[in-house]
Amino acid sequence: MKKLCVSLLALAILSLSAPAFAGTHGTNGQISGRSVGAAALSLLIWPGLGQAVNDQGYEKNITHALLGLTGIFRIWSCYDAFVDRQGGVWNNRI
Repeated sequence: MKKLCVSLLALAILSLSAPAFAGTHGTNGQISGRSVGAAALSLLIWPGLGQAVNDQGYEKNITHALLGLTGIFRIWSCYDAFVDRQGGVWNNRI
C-alpha cells in the first residue's frame, strides 16, 4: 500500500511539472479529438504512436518509441501528443 501511494504521488508531481517544461521548446498545436486519442495511445499503448497519429516526423516517432522503454517517458509523450506539439529539443525529436 505504501509503494502504491508513493508511486501515485510521484506520478502526480511529474505530471504537474511536464507542462512547465514543454513550453520551452517547440510550439503547441490545438487540442482536438485526434490529439486526445493520440495522447491516450501514447500513455496506454506505446509512446510514439500518438506522435504518428499527429503526423509528426519519422525521427520524432522513433525517438518517442525508443524512449518509451523507460516507463516515465510515457507521461511526457502523452502530454506532447495531447497538445499536438510541433518541434522540440534534440533536433525536434523530443
